[in-house]
Amino acid sequence: MAARASTEAFSKNGGDGSYSCNCNSSFQVVPSPFLLSAHLGCSVGPNTFIAVKNIIECVEQKCHQSQGLDSQVIDFQVFFNDHVANDFNTLFKSLPRDRRYLLCSRCPRFLLWSLILHFVNSSYSLQWLSKVPKEVVDKNSPAWNKGRIYYSSAPNEVIQAYSTQFSRDMGSFLKARAEELVCGGLMALLIPCVPVGTPPSQSPLRAVVDLLGESLLDMADMGLVSEDKVDSFNFPKYNPTPPELEYLIESNGCFTIVKMEPTVRAPVADGSAPTIQVFMLHLRAAWEPLIKQHFGSEIIEELFVQFTKKVAKSSTLSESSYKTVLELFVLLQRKTG
Repeated sequence: MAARASTEAFSKNGGDGSYSCNCNSSFQVVPSPFLLSAHLGCSVGPNTFIAVKNIIECVEQKCHQSQGLDSQVIDFQVFFNDHVANDFNTLFKSLPRDRRYLLCSRCPRFLLWSLILHFVNSSYSLQWLSKVPKEVVDKNSPAWNKGRIYYSSAPNEVIQAYSTQFSRDMGSFLKARAEELVCGGLMALLIPCVPVGTPPSQSPLRAVVDLLGESLLDMADMGLVSEDKVDSFNFPKYNPTPPELEYLIESNGCFTIVKMEPTVRAPVADGSAPTIQVFMLHLRAAWEPLIKQHFGSEIIEELFVQFTKKVAKSSTLSESSYKTVLELFVLLQRKTG
């Protein structure tokens, strides 16, 4: 989850069970005497430690190459940040024993301190909205999203409501980070986007949520959940296009875009599509708390049985489909003015 204040925030599955984020996070593997770094949206999986390790190694290498500094003279302090409901106990029990940094504290939501951070990292967090757009659950609104849980196959009014909410959230995020980063400080973001011109229905990132919606409607037909309950549920997630994200950053005015680089990669190391079992475990680790929050825990097992069947029959996991998944790497620098 992104580091945003929200009364509707949910965390990923904690603990270390079969459906925990700790065991299902491989899809997201990503100069001063004191260097303070923050990992926003740290969750509980080991990928957060991999990201911090990579950051520290890059800084040490840069300092050695450009200034001849011994890495031992640099003290690193790291803030792990996420929503209050995040399972920090599991996160801290998993801290690497050979880590070369001090753990400052756990920092839910905004960090609140001004101009202290040198580097901020956030991976696969900013696509999560702070809340569902209120228009899509309002029966009197032209953006009421009846019969759907997402904007993939929805009218333009629904798409615009999601886009507007993302704009608000991104604006709040950038404003807060501008207050926390020192002048010249860096922020690295990794966010799933969609290529310009790709219809929502052709994006596997969106299509899989539609399959979840179909599964919920099937359960409503079976009398396992009410139709009204399904109509009031919408997925709080939005994937922007690169130009859309660039516009929001430039509108903020506090950051220089050092690099904005789209990358296309397969979600597993050998370049093949993941197995259905692995894919569903990842989805369940990330999505189950959100579903439980709205529907309760009674429907979870049957829902994921139905959901898995639909995903298995679709082309969502095909290699060609995943080649259209776009990850956008963005490196920002806090302006000095």
